Formats: sequence, C-alpha cells, structure tokens
Amino acid sequence: MSAGPTGEIYRIDWLPGTDILHGTCHCGREHTSQDPIEMWEWMLAHPQGHQPPGHEPQGHEPRGHDS
Repeated sequence: MSAGPTGEIYRIDWLPGTDILHGTCHCGREHTSQDPIEMWEWMLAHPQGHQPPGHEPQGHEPRGHDS
C-alpha cells in the first residue's frame, strides 16, 4: 500500500539546444545538471544541498568527500 499524495511538486525542465536540465524543488531551490540521475538524487535528498544562496560552499565537491 502506498502513502497518499504529499503535495510536493518537483519540476525539471530541459533547456532546449543544450544538454542541461534545470530543476526546481518543492522548497523553491533551483539546480542545474546534465545528468538526470544526479538531478533526481539532488531533488529527493531534500533538505541536503538545498541551503539558501550564500550558505553553501563554493565549487562542487565530488560525492563521498567530506570537507
């Protein structure tokens, strides 16, 4: 038996002419990626990686590295 709807809306748009996906989480945070799996992992990891702008480290650390 599955749970009922949560009311959370996730949106992923493809940017025409590119390989880039633009995602918007139900919390309003936005993210871009060329990898659809990475995009869904980011979306479903909420709230990890969904800090307000200015509260996250600069650059992109590969997964599995703590800093």
